[in-house]
Amino acid sequence: MVFVALADTSRRRLLDRLRHRNGQTLGELCEGQTISRQAVTKHLRILEEANLVISEKRGRERLHYLNPVPIHAVAMRWLKLFDALPMDALVDKRKGPG
Repeated sequence: MVFVALADTSRRRLLDRLRHRNGQTLGELCEGQTISRQAVTKHLRILEEANLVISEKRGRERLHYLNPVPIHAVAMRWLKLFDALPMDALVDKRKGPG
């Protein structure tokens, strides 16, 4: 689900905005966007389903926070696959020796 959520440019932009300033409202996240408020809401829902965004209701507002844990877990799980490989196995064989 994380890769599906990250596949869309608009969702990655929303995550970048939250990375720069966490705890934004829907209105703040919509500012300067080229997509509609409804589209931002839809993208946030997908990000929440992937556990990349956590929302918290505070009074009349709902604040959205970046949750980097799933991205980190996927990255570490994927990078771990390369730990067992010798470094010379990672060299681009098309370029030839050093």
